[in-house]
Amino acid sequence: MEKEKIWKSWNENIQHAYTNLHNITTEKELQTLIAASHHIKIFGNKQSSADISAGVSTLVDMRSYDQIVKIDTENKRFTVQSGMRLSTLLEAVENQGWCIPCLPDINTITVGGALATGTHGTSGYILSQYMVECRLVLADGTLKIITAGEELMDAVRVSMGLLGVISEVTFQCETNYTLHVKEGPQKDDHWLSQIKTALKQHDFLRILWLPHTGMGYVITGDKITSETLVQEKQGPKYLKHRRAASKMLYKYSHRFAWTTAIANKLLAFLFFSSKKEHKGSLYQATVTKSRGSTLELAEWTVALDQFPQVFKEIKAELDAWSNRSFVHIPMDVRFIYKDKSWLSYAYGQDTVTMGCVSRNAATADTYAAFESVERIFLKYGGRPHWGKRFKAGDAELSERYPKWNDFKQLRLEMDPTNKFLNAYTTQLLNETPYDDQTKRVAI
Repeated sequence: MEKEKIWKSWNENIQHAYTNLHNITTEKELQTLIAASHHIKIFGNKQSSADISAGVSTLVDMRSYDQIVKIDTENKRFTVQSGMRLSTLLEAVENQGWCIPCLPDINTITVGGALATGTHGTSGYILSQYMVECRLVLADGTLKIITAGEELMDAVRVSMGLLGVISEVTFQCETNYTLHVKEGPQKDDHWLSQIKTALKQHDFLRILWLPHTGMGYVITGDKITSETLVQEKQGPKYLKHRRAASKMLYKYSHRFAWTTAIANKLLAFLFFSSKKEHKGSLYQATVTKSRGSTLELAEWTVALDQFPQVFKEIKAELDAWSNRSFVHIPMDVRFIYKDKSWLSYAYGQDTVTMGCVSRNAATADTYAAFESVERIFLKYGGRPHWGKRFKAGDAELSERYPKWNDFKQLRLEMDPTNKFLNAYTTQLLNETPYDDQTKRVAI
């Protein structure tokens, strides 16, 4: 008897049976597979905490579809295949003396996955806003070229792979620059009150909030010439062991939630009390080059003007000892400029994002902090990150995304047979019940 084929996400929290798995290396192969399939899903490095990448009979692994297509030196434009890892893209862009002005936190995800889920960095636009052209494989296997300025581009920039499969992407780059980065702890009352001032003063701003400590770890960056001398301070050598220490201190926090508060204080003292200073390119200075598959994430966004009140409510709830919402540190606070992409978190508003992490991936389903953070953000019109954990559905999302129903209508027009849906996205969009015969595997 043939062994059942199982697709697993990076943390193995999501598992699905499947029938066919294809690795593609050409656009033509991708077109042929899509045209011939009843249901099909595309995946890259499987690092989404949301169930959007599998759950159908036919799967396509895009990771071998990863070549540079064109470098336009005159216009500073870079065209790549969508299965390319961000690390490969960003290093190649840097080799040209360029950068993409706002970079995600990690570099291990694929270009296509980053665009589909609205991946972002801080102090700039979401990554997909820098896409000026793409080639989209439609449900019937035909190819459509979309350029910046077309209304369809605003729909496609963030689309969870539901309008078609992005094959090739052209990014608008700019001349690379060097950042002078300073890091250090600040009391919550101080950094919270200074957000708008800091956004005006600095080219880069990020805050790692440390629940139960009354502190945030503030990271600022200012553009300097590459020749500018900076007296670097890297902090104690033991800082590199933060993840190992976190894993040990949070090992039993799913059983004894209150121990998280003690762990947070210890970790803040050991790893977030030093002042650091260094310089480097945007990529060198701000992007995490690796991340172990030992955590699960939720992330919510809210309008910049609403964030102070949201933060005060979240702090009050997470710091209270009367509930189980003890959250592992740090909670990542970042900033995005408003845009016009239909499903962008920053559609129509300058936005603050706040991440919530569970470092016990296997027990993340019972992590109470995810529910507390979601409830408070929803109260203030918050929008969830498409590639991370949330429970909000069609009713809530239609109130928070002005173009939500337009997107749903467009999806029906572009994919009338629901070829790109799976059970998760069917429920998310409140569409007709899904009929694929594959199943979610119990874990």
